[in-house]
Amino acid sequence: QLQLVESGGGLVQPGGSLRLSCAASGFTLDAIGWFRQAPGKEREGVSCFRSTDIATYYEDSVKGRFTISTDDAKNTVYLQMNSLRPEDTGVYYCAAVMGAPNVEAMCLNANVIDVWGEGTLVTVSS
Repeated sequence: QLQLVESGGGLVQPGGSLRLSCAASGFTLDAIGWFRQAPGKEREGVSCFRSTDIATYYEDSVKGRFTISTDDAKNTVYLQMNSLRPEDTGVYYCAAVMGAPNVEAMCLNANVIDVWGEGTLVTVSS
């Protein structure tokens, strides 16, 4: 069974940090990404990563603040989020695509995602 399980969400003050984790089972992390959905908004790609050539994409508003990384031994992907802002609030979803898609295309088109996690809530508020 293909499964992604996220953890690490929570409440944090503006300027704070959180690290999200996503453990995969049933497949290896060839192309993995993080999406988020704020209240009343569409789901958007935050960061996507392709292991074959370490290609990485970041949405403009998170560049320099968020970092995606993987631990192949644990089959886990992380999203380190620093300098968090209230507009970063939302449910964060881990997502995977089988194969080696273009990472920007993967993050800009949620329809290509093969496996979704259930999501973890991140709230940035004072």
